[in-house]
Amino acid sequence: MNWKYIAAGVFFALLWSSAATATKISLQSAQPFVIAVARFFIGGVGMLVFAHLIWRKRFPKKKEWLFITVYGLLNISLYLGLYVVAMQEVSAGLGSMAVAVNPVLISILSAALFDHKMGTKHWLSLLLCSAGVVVAAWPLLQNSFATVNGILIMLVSMLAYSAGAIYFARAKWSDLHILTINGWQTLIGGVLLIPVLLFTYKSEFNHFDFHFYSGVLWLAIPVSIAAVQLWLWLLKRNAVTASYWLFLCPVFGFIIAAVSLNEPITLFTVAGVLLVTAGLYMVQKNIAAKRKN
Repeated sequence: MNWKYIAAGVFFALLWSSAATATKISLQSAQPFVIAVARFFIGGVGMLVFAHLIWRKRFPKKKEWLFITVYGLLNISLYLGLYVVAMQEVSAGLGSMAVAVNPVLISILSAALFDHKMGTKHWLSLLLCSAGVVVAAWPLLQNSFATVNGILIMLVSMLAYSAGAIYFARAKWSDLHILTINGWQTLIGGVLLIPVLLFTYKSEFNHFDFHFYSGVLWLAIPVSIAAVQLWLWLLKRNAVTASYWLFLCPVFGFIIAAVSLNEPITLFTVAGVLLVTAGLYMVQKNIAAKRKN
């Protein structure tokens, strides 16, 4: 048994699922776009320092800048920009579970845009994941831990992420290093959000205290940098099995939210997590089986 691989997978899922709780903590002291822009600048600059100053990787060239900008718009400005807005009205646990639905959304968008065929198992997986989110969200809606508006914004953000993932897979990156891509798309995505930040900024809603700095620094360093690097290492080892670690994100997400924010874990929560996990497992197992044949 490869304990190094297992440790990397568990640690990745733990860090990745902590993003929702860290966002909720920072939202106690600042507006969504203040948090987002600060996170993206710290994370982006940090990755670029490693990519260009320490590892001496090359800078993007010509059309690569366009590819990075489009990817940053989808994956940072729209996805994470809308995500932090939605987290004002959605529980941290539900936010972490929504992230795990992305593989199914990617399959649907690929089928709609590029005629990729979706079999019965894909549709059944979508049904299970959707049912899981509804079941988990139901008591949260009744107890003001989530709103319909927040869930809809969260859905749009997930669609933006899925579109970004498809774009990333189809773009021609040549030999451009992955950390260079991530660093620049994070920084550019943050820059694109500055006009929105300036338009919505209200000083009385922003208090640069412990909640703000602890949340933003956690999002920028352990999540945006450490978790991404662990994810890339897992993908390099085996892209198919790496995706299975996403199954742990809803579980860790609800546990972290319960411990840190006293969010409720009910039978609805457990049932919803099990449905989402079953749906994700079904579609990923189907993909893995096709690649082996």
